[in-house]
This record gives sequence, C-alpha cells and structure tokens, in this order.
Amino acid sequence: MCKNVSEVHVPVLQDEVMEHLQLRNGGVYVDATLGLGGHSERILESTSPDGRVVGFEWDRQAVELAAERLGEYGDRLMIIHFSYARLLEGLVQAGVGMIDGLLLDLGVSSLQLDKGDRGFSFKADAPLDMRMDNRQKVTAANLVEKLSKEEMADIFYNFGEERQSRRIAEHIVQARGKKTIETTVQLADIVSRAIPRKYHPKKKHVATKVFQALRIAVNREFENIVKILADAPVVMASGARICVITFHSLEDRIVKQAFAGNEAYKFVTKRPVTPSEKEVFANPRARSAKLRVAEKV
Repeated sequence: MCKNVSEVHVPVLQDEVMEHLQLRNGGVYVDATLGLGGHSERILESTSPDGRVVGFEWDRQAVELAAERLGEYGDRLMIIHFSYARLLEGLVQAGVGMIDGLLLDLGVSSLQLDKGDRGFSFKADAPLDMRMDNRQKVTAANLVEKLSKEEMADIFYNFGEERQSRRIAEHIVQARGKKTIETTVQLADIVSRAIPRKYHPKKKHVATKVFQALRIAVNREFENIVKILADAPVVMASGARICVITFHSLEDRIVKQAFAGNEAYKFVTKRPVTPSEKEVFANPRARSAKLRVAEKV
C-alpha cells in the first residue's frame, strides 16, 4: 500500500457505509467516486475473497494513486477513468451487468484541496482551474472571464448560496476590465474587497462560497448527480442499495428529492446519517457530511 496516500485521504462515514451497503462475498459494487481508494479498500476487504469493485474516477492523478494503493487486489478492482455521470456507458464497456450496491461520496478529495496547483482553494496562489478532469475544456478562469454579471451572480447564488452574489459579480466585471483574472488569490482578493467587512464570516474565508459555486459550475456537479441517481436503478439488482454522502445542503436536497421522486427507490434512512463526535474530532472535514441510503425496489 502507498502509505502517504492513506495518510492524506481519510474517507468519512466508512463504518456506516459498509453497514448499509450490506456487503457480501461475490458481490459487485460500484464506487462511483473512487478518489484515492479508501472506501473501495474497505469494500474489497469486506467481500474477500471474490467480491469486486468497479471504481469510477475522472481525476487522472487520483486514478494513478488509487491503482497503486489497491494493486494487491488484482482483477477484483476495475478502475474506469470516467465521470460517474457516465455510469451506464462505463459498465457496458467493462462488461458488468447488474450490481449489488453503489457508493457516491460527493466531497472534494483532500488531494484536490491540498494540492494548491489545481486551483480548488485560495490557500495557495495557483491558476484558476478547478477542473476535476483536465480533459474538460472549461476552467474557472474561463467562466470568470466570459460570463456576464448576471450569469456569474446566478452561479454564486444558486450553487454557493452567496447572498452578496450580485455585488461580487459586479466587482469581478470591473476588475477583469482592468486586468485578466487568472489566479486563485486574485479572485479571493476581489471577493474580499467586494463584501463589506461586517459581512465577512468569522470561521471561514469570505470567498469560500464563491469558490464552491465556481467548482460546481465548472464540473457540472449538480447535473451529474441528477443523472447518476436517475440511471443507477437500471443496473442495480433488486434489493441493492445506494449510499450517497453529501457535504452541503444543496447536494443533500438533490439526493433527497431524487430518492423521493423515483419509484425505483425506497428510503432506508428516514433521516441522514451523520458522523459521530469521535470521527469529527479525528477528521474535522467530516463535520458537514450526511449519508442517505436507498434500496432498489
């Protein structure tokens, strides 16, 4: 195992996910957000000797690190370098029919947040990129440069719940008229100046919601969530379960509505499962995590 990978990646709600997936030997499970392989490793361990995992991951660096970390499991693991939105296409290409469970962990991985050159965070000055898959054409810098004030404001409000969205968008338009906005620090500084000091949050950076909104827009995250939740029942065996971990209210609302609005699903968890105090203490990033589980009828 690649020790340093294990150290930087701490999957949330692992025990709860393993319990709700009802893992069994010989089962076929999809980890639709493979990341660095933490959840997949537990699934493979729990379904030994012949359970299989199909992992979807569109971040090339994560694919390589996960393959290294999980190499000991051989052909019990198949990694597909696709977005989870291409679930049906990927399973057809992999020759996989029905599956016995599916996991979707919607959090941004530690690899992406902590590696400053990807542009996901304002902690380091880096190109304003935010693509989870560098095969995509549109970057955050492209959106900031080309969108109208109204379009940007809508993104900040709808994807980030940013109440100062219009003020921020106006400041961005003014700033880009003088100089191209290319880096994370440039954007964070503009947002900081746009919002009056009295409205700056105390416990997080004032640009957090703007960065979240741009990341969601660049990667079309909400569209992808809706698509996989609509497609998943097509390949889920009767009684198979789908576990979805979200990290903010907008994602959680999409998942809840998708489960409730699709007759193929029945709720397993009436309320979302949240991390224990012990887990939050050990891994503060787990604090906002919520797990919803549904079963294929």
